[in-house]
Amino acid sequence: MSPSATSRAQAARGPAGQLRTRAEEAASVLPPLLVQAQQLAGAVLLGEHGRRRSGVGDDFWQYRPAAQGDSRRMIDHRRSARGDLQYVREREWQIAQTVHLWVDQGQSMRFSSDRNLPQKVTRARLMGLAMAVLMVRGGERVGLTGGRLPPRRGNMQILRMAEHFTSDEDMTPYAPPEHRALIPHARALFLSDFLGPFEELEVALSKAADRGLRGVLMQVLDPTEEAFPFAGRTRFEGPGDGTIHETLKASALRDRYLDRLAERRDALERLCRAAGWTFGIHHTGDSAQAGLLWLYHALERRT
Repeated sequence: MSPSATSRAQAARGPAGQLRTRAEEAASVLPPLLVQAQQLAGAVLLGEHGRRRSGVGDDFWQYRPAAQGDSRRMIDHRRSARGDLQYVREREWQIAQTVHLWVDQGQSMRFSSDRNLPQKVTRARLMGLAMAVLMVRGGERVGLTGGRLPPRRGNMQILRMAEHFTSDEDMTPYAPPEHRALIPHARALFLSDFLGPFEELEVALSKAADRGLRGVLMQVLDPTEEAFPFAGRTRFEGPGDGTIHETLKASALRDRYLDRLAERRDALERLCRAAGWTFGIHHTGDSAQAGLLWLYHALERRT
């Protein structure tokens, strides 16, 4: 072994070399979804994060001089002892900085009409996780609905969410939206095709609205589901439930299908208006960055 090779081997065995090895090993197992979400989030220019504010919470926010109307219990005596002024210790307002996320993992979301297009669930996971990255970078707490992953800050929370999305295998044809463990007056983001039973969605949004949550519903559809370009003999298969419908004149179904889709969309918009939520549509053939930018601003309006 040459002297240079020996020195490199010794360096690799040293603390710095061992740290680099561990870092490379950790990076190698990061889900590709997380890498894509971080890149997508990085492409969205947010500017200054303007939502941090004082209020009722657990985390220290700032000291400020005491003002008329402040109670004595608000005075921080340790900080005030450093000078002649009395200071109040303010805490950060947590409620408006909590975001609940639900991404439909049901079988209906596994559809893609073209190998060059992502499955609906792939796009929904990507945009949901990218939104979580943006929120965490802005100081938000982000978590999943249902209590499986309570809202927290930090990159470790993002990693947990990425692992959840890449390991979940929901065999339900149409997964119902989860509405348990929602923090009152927080915000929420639901991503789905919303083609399943409507009653379950009504219950979820009704319970969320009762708790003062405001949020965004984004319907994620494949372009084929929007246009219904089928003609002639066509075989339609249900989302993982074994349902099969074969017809010789698929074009004869087009108008009825589009009417039903329009009715569902009108119902979703009415439901969102009643709950104080925002409704949006995203097609998997469109830019994920454009969809993420719309989501970010829509969720901002729900603050």
